[in-house]
Amino acid sequence: MYSCCIILVILAIETDAGMAHAEVLNPPIEEGTRWFDSLNVRFIGNWPFGPSRTATMDESRNLVFLGAGGAVYVLDASNPTEVTEVTEAIRTRGFVADLFYESVSQMLYIANGVAGLQIWNFADPVNPIKEGFSDIPLGGVYVADSYAYIAAGSEGLIVIDVSTPSNPQQVGQCYTPDIASAVCVSGSYAYIGDAHPQYQGGGLVVIDISTPSNPQQVGYCGTPNYAQDVHVVGSYAYVIDGQPNAGGLRIIDISTPSNPYQVGFYQLPPGPFIHALGVDVKGSLAYVAYQHQGLRVVDVSEPSNPQEVGFCYTPGWAWEVYVSDTLAYVAADDAGLRIIDVSTPTTPHEVGYHQAMYYAYGIHISNAYAYIANALAGLRIIDISTPSYPEEIGFYDTPDWAFDVYVAGSYAYVVDNEAGLRIIDVSIPTNPFEVGWCDTPGWATGIYVLGSYAYVADALDGLRIIDVSTPTNPYEVGYFQTQGCTNDVIVIGAYAYVAAGNAGFRVIDVSTPSTPFEVGWCDTPDNAWRLAISGSYAYVADCWDGGLRVIDITTPSNPYEVGFYNTPDCALDIYVSGPHAYIADGYSGLRVIDVSTPSNPQEVGYYDTPGRAAGVYIDSSYVCVTDQKCGLQIYEFLSPGVEEISREFLSSALRLLQNPVSGNYIEVQLQVTHAESPIFYLYNSLGRKVRVFSPGHISSGDHRIRIPTQDFSSGVYFLKFQLGNYNATEKLLLIR
Repeated sequence: MYSCCIILVILAIETDAGMAHAEVLNPPIEEGTRWFDSLNVRFIGNWPFGPSRTATMDESRNLVFLGAGGAVYVLDASNPTEVTEVTEAIRTRGFVADLFYESVSQMLYIANGVAGLQIWNFADPVNPIKEGFSDIPLGGVYVADSYAYIAAGSEGLIVIDVSTPSNPQQVGQCYTPDIASAVCVSGSYAYIGDAHPQYQGGGLVVIDISTPSNPQQVGYCGTPNYAQDVHVVGSYAYVIDGQPNAGGLRIIDISTPSNPYQVGFYQLPPGPFIHALGVDVKGSLAYVAYQHQGLRVVDVSEPSNPQEVGFCYTPGWAWEVYVSDTLAYVAADDAGLRIIDVSTPTTPHEVGYHQAMYYAYGIHISNAYAYIANALAGLRIIDISTPSYPEEIGFYDTPDWAFDVYVAGSYAYVVDNEAGLRIIDVSIPTNPFEVGWCDTPGWATGIYVLGSYAYVADALDGLRIIDVSTPTNPYEVGYFQTQGCTNDVIVIGAYAYVAAGNAGFRVIDVSTPSTPFEVGWCDTPDNAWRLAISGSYAYVADCWDGGLRVIDITTPSNPYEVGFYNTPDCALDIYVSGPHAYIADGYSGLRVIDVSTPSNPQEVGYYDTPGRAAGVYIDSSYVCVTDQKCGLQIYEFLSPGVEEISREFLSSALRLLQNPVSGNYIEVQLQVTHAESPIFYLYNSLGRKVRVFSPGHISSGDHRIRIPTQDFSSGVYFLKFQLGNYNATEKLLLIR
């Protein structure tokens, strides 16, 4: 009975018929995708805004750079009490883990996790220019003397020459004993926070970088916990060494780099599930970002005896801090940027903030808009008419935690946890506003609207049926207390199909809304979290170990399982379209399962999203996934046998001259740089190869090539082009 409630808590801590779109014929080349695992799915675009875990600053211009999921906000903090947004043009493919700003060159270096390093020119902060990137995965970055020093996890320290920002090149590497998580450079040495992944010790690694092409470890000082961050001032390294409920600030003497040793330690106040994450040092004070215990100010004037002198709680988890003059800029997760006045260290207090996104959960698409339930950030409305570059156009801040959303007509129905059902008028998407609400007794987590009724999955308080015929005055007309935890609901005809946590799949007769009653059920092995209905089958996302369960509902009073597929992680949402089930599978990203044979579902595609995939919705040919760390990600499923575009191939080299295709041939324009023998493969929508065509040996230059199609019927096809080691795939529609 408690498994669904456990999921709700864990998701909180992890903190998870439309208008036709213009076809994306040539998606942007994927930079930094070397480490994104995928099969038969390609990336199209994203709106990657999420929680904030890093910040840095251009002090001369009062510009704050705030990491926000997979994006970076550029903020004008000239007036700390009224922070304004300069641009949100920076979008990345991964999660922004660290930022470094080099003031002389006005370059911002973005540590983007598995998506690598990005370099941006901020000479004009309103119109920044992307100069270059490297797809070396990294967690921390520090730049000095035209070299970027990368804390690259299990790869240790990597040195990249950035003297030519458009062409960064790796020149050196030094492995560390554990997992390199943070880096700071002082003089001829790089200091690495080296963490053991199981909190079983790590330490400070000292690396001689006087010859950047040949960095060498010269010193080490072990720490008992998890060396999360490091800051160096003078002869001391200040190391954040944390683990849940323990750890703190360690002060290490590095006056002799070959023999560093601890001289002082400050044990931060204990708390459940927290540990220190970031540190900055100015003068005799160390400023420590300490998760939900906020900013702690520690006097380090006597290194052997550091003492806390003040603190300021932040509304979100404090992850990193940057101090300039009398202000501390704290990256506070879902609470965004918090600006704290530290002019009096004993009584620091907040003076300004900039709100960031929270963790994206449920999604519904209507008329080229994606409506996203964004937890404490409420309802976000994203224009996806250009799938390669979605843009937020409106939002409404609901009072509690937006879990799921359903759009019908001019209204978005949002289930808002303890605040029940909220009805938002979205007739003007740029200006949504609440028109009515109906509280429910439990945690509202799932929603379905049919006709005049909204059906709310209300966790331990079962299924609630609410009359919404008058949106300004919704009221409950009936309820059914299901067994287990009511997580999701879909209504077809006279039946409500419910995902009921550890009570599995339940069928409720709602033909009389005031007196619903259960008519059938089918147990699932784990925690029924979300579901989809297609034809005679219910498809259940059975979170944690259950994966996908396929249930025959031909006879509602006697549903029974006919097939299953165990997904790699935790199935958090599901959408069925045609023969495929699309699953948001937590840290395993998007999974595509062929369910054309319900008794034997098989995986046919996947894409590893940058964070934790929590929601999924299909719009036209695009798969829209909410990622709890990185907002909205848009993909395209290419069908089996059709590969995504090569990262090395320039998309401008191949161009379809007609799409849809209505004649007896496909005409393409091909540009080659040297004589080659290209090959074209044509696949149908099932991924079956139906034609192989080669124009023979062609010379360098531009060519128009016609591929005959007179033998094929109307439908969706995929044209794969291969030229030596290069390949690309284009989707097309053949009309007869």
